[in-house]
Amino acid sequence: MTDDANAPWLIVGLGNPGPEYAANRHNIGFMVVELLAERMRGSFKRAQKAQAQVVEGRMGPPGPANRRVILAKPMSYMNLSGGPVTALRDFYKVPTAHVVAVHDELDIDYATLRLKLGGGDNGHNGLKSMTKAMGPDYHRVRCGIGRPPGRMQVADFVLKDFSSTERKELDWFVDRAADSVECLVAEGLERAQSAYNT
Repeated sequence: MTDDANAPWLIVGLGNPGPEYAANRHNIGFMVVELLAERMRGSFKRAQKAQAQVVEGRMGPPGPANRRVILAKPMSYMNLSGGPVTALRDFYKVPTAHVVAVHDELDIDYATLRLKLGGGDNGHNGLKSMTKAMGPDYHRVRCGIGRPPGRMQVADFVLKDFSSTERKELDWFVDRAADSVECLVAEGLERAQSAYNT
């Protein structure tokens, strides 16, 4: 597949399906794509060819920067995200460089964003699964959640809901992450990095 400027974009929020996980730190990717779907006035539907929920629509200002996008929430659990994402990429004929993973990131302070193309998985099981399935050359919107306090295990920390203190900033953080995705799709990585990397 060639990286065609007019090819669609696949924006994948990483998370775990089910109401018990909905407010977990690990599910911030779902929160961001749900907000993007709201902005596009779309509602998630079961994908035809993948274990995922999708919204199809357009993103960006009217004119040449307006892009066709598919928002996706894999329904496979985090550590198996690669299968549904690859199936969607192939079904919609999306170049790998037009795939964007929105995910939680332990090594960045809470409410901080970093955007990049390619790289390692940093121990993140969703990224590990995606990279194994299609290589590392996709975009990442890394949403900082900080490190666990004290001796708390990472697995326990990411599967806990945001704290009451964190929740005060959460709506702003999710909103800013959604803005960064829109900027990335419409204006490219460098512009999005200079505007949103903190």
